[in-house]
Amino acid sequence: MILGMPTATFTLVHVVLSLVGIVAGVVVLFGMFGSKKSSGWTALFLATTVLTSVTGFFFPREHLLPSHVVGILSVLVLAAAILALYAYHLAGSWRWIYVAGAVVALYFNVFVAVAQAFLKWPPLAALAPTQSEPPFIITQVVVMVIFLGLGIVALRSFHPRTSY
Repeated sequence: MILGMPTATFTLVHVVLSLVGIVAGVVVLFGMFGSKKSSGWTALFLATTVLTSVTGFFFPREHLLPSHVVGILSVLVLAAAILALYAYHLAGSWRWIYVAGAVVALYFNVFVAVAQAFLKWPPLAALAPTQSEPPFIITQVVVMVIFLGLGIVALRSFHPRTSY
């Protein structure tokens, strides 16, 4: 039992939050390319991504894992992005802080999804049973490079006319 829920139910909630966060984050990211703001998609992305990070800490573990480190980093960049968007309304340097924070938070969510895919999906698990094999490393590097490129495009493109 985790937070009064059976572990399987809690895991399902965590996974659904993560997947919704990824989908909403992709919509928000591609909207940035045209300086489009979507308050609804953005709020959904930020809320589900925060909840994904926070719920990840409730899984029983005996020691600090890499997933916990990613969760801590995600919460920090999300806090900066939320502050930039809702408190400082993207004014001045807060625009790039928001964009960078949102892109990094989405990347962290995708990074963990890839890691989980390599753990849980038998064909991928067979390719990288310890997640230190070349297929896993190459996949994560490709994901990182893609997000680096998308982040650069978003930073250059996202110049909204009005604040949130």
